[in-house]
Amino acid sequence: MTGPRAIQARALKIISVLKREYPAAHSSLHFKNPFQLLIATILSAQCTDERVNRVTPGLFKQYPTPEALGAADSAAIEKAIHSTGFYRSKARSIQNCARTLAGQYRGAVPDRLEDLVKLPGVGRKTANVVLGNAFGKPSIAVETHVIRLAGRLGLTPEEDPVKIEFALMKLYPEKDWIRLAHLLIDHGRAVCKARAPQCAACKLRKLCDFCRA
Repeated sequence: MTGPRAIQARALKIISVLKREYPAAHSSLHFKNPFQLLIATILSAQCTDERVNRVTPGLFKQYPTPEALGAADSAAIEKAIHSTGFYRSKARSIQNCARTLAGQYRGAVPDRLEDLVKLPGVGRKTANVVLGNAFGKPSIAVETHVIRLAGRLGLTPEEDPVKIEFALMKLYPEKDWIRLAHLLIDHGRAVCKARAPQCAACKLRKLCDFCRA
């Protein structure tokens, strides 16, 4: 059976297994407030969270607020985030984002998707990361691991991140949306890797289209 009900039933079995395998699944980016998470998530593009976590303590010590980051010397910001890659474009993004927060939101990070995606350097994935992890608002942050696993597990044939997001929303109860992304990310990092998936060791192999192929 491959109808909508069968897919949803399998989807619920998948998350049940993942919850047992990764009971402590959570954001691997370190942050103390919504502003720090927003900036860290922008920096995490094409960079590991581990690397970002090495950079952000020093960055936030120098520039603890949107006002401070917005007024900083751009060359100093580039130097501080150099190791995250694409440091010039990232420096522009986080500084322009900080200036917008300071100028339009009195230094506060907005808690609505439609406002977040208007900020410089912020796309839908980043906005959903902040909504879910900083504000606790139901959202699914679709990044590379989520895209890969959603396809391999047969949860959706969609390849566009926004379409994947909405497909997953239909399969899972709202209370699981935030955690779902973390569970898929943890499993993608540990087992269902992009180049060398460890199918033989995967607890989802009996539920996975990719393993059965």
